[in-house]
Amino acid sequence: MERRGTTPGDGTRGRQRPPSQADVAALAGVSSQTVSRVANHRSNVEPETRERVLSAMRMLGYQRNSAARALTLGRFHVLGVVTFDLAAQGNARTLAAISHAAQAAGYSVNVVCAEAQTEDAVQQAVRQLTEQAVDGLVVVEAQILDRRGFTVSGGIPVVVADGDPERRFHSVDTDQAYGASAATRHLLGLGHRTVWHIGGPQDSYAARRRAAAWHATLKDAGAPVPPLALGDWTAASGYEIGKELAARPDVTAVFAANDHMALGLMLALRDAGRRVPEDVSVVGFDDVPESAYFAPPLSTVRQDFEEVGRQCVALLLDQIDSPAGERPATRLISVTPELVVRASSARAPQDGNA
Repeated sequence: MERRGTTPGDGTRGRQRPPSQADVAALAGVSSQTVSRVANHRSNVEPETRERVLSAMRMLGYQRNSAARALTLGRFHVLGVVTFDLAAQGNARTLAAISHAAQAAGYSVNVVCAEAQTEDAVQQAVRQLTEQAVDGLVVVEAQILDRRGFTVSGGIPVVVADGDPERRFHSVDTDQAYGASAATRHLLGLGHRTVWHIGGPQDSYAARRRAAAWHATLKDAGAPVPPLALGDWTAASGYEIGKELAARPDVTAVFAANDHMALGLMLALRDAGRRVPEDVSVVGFDDVPESAYFAPPLSTVRQDFEEVGRQCVALLLDQIDSPAGERPATRLISVTPELVVRASSARAPQDGNA
């Protein structure tokens, strides 16, 4: 019977040492660094080279030892996410997109939902994640970042999604102003004298930017600026505000800061006997999956949450992969949303006050 195991002076026969990156590199005819890039799902590898490395890994039965790698490199292949309101459509979809992008890059994700938009709550969430050994953090729409001088402690890379007006951190933002302006211009272009706005809560960075862009677009067009009504992102708040707007015959066009408030608005208009879009045109924001099935289908501004997630993870990995003291300069990536025109918006009524 053949005896398995290593013996002095025998470095090959009966060897139990698992294949290493060097073994894969030798078989594939590439450098160990290239093997590392492939093992870590990096994109900067030629397709032919990637396939050669993967083939060598399969032939040798190579498996990355994540625990040993973490001990050697101080890398855990885990990203942390601090978020606040998971019930909000934008936050939930951004988190899902970050998780998908992280998984594609060979990382897992730990999430902490902070209890409040306060410095103590954010720092506690950051501590909780760093104690779980994460390589970097994404902070999703933290209004606390509006406070001058606020910083995130922990000494690890940070990327902010939709926040940080002072640009102290690497950031990925949806161009909220562009989207809100496009919605407002669309309605003005249909002949409406002005556009009313149901805004989101004022503690929301995105809501404030949408409202500011709506206001600026009306001013630039020389159109009257109606009073701003503030909802809380829910269909219920859109319905309550909608009851007030439905009672005004001069309201012929409304831009809601999200699709759920637009849904509530349309129900209030219907209950008041006002038709959408014949009497009142409505445009929302987000393009939730159900928007195309509203009655009528909702014109809205589509946010590319998947791209936001990909860019957040890419910015974070750029920092993680850079040597200490050589991390890239702070960057802002802006993702442009798209106006999607459906049946809820139409020409202004000719017999109304448009």
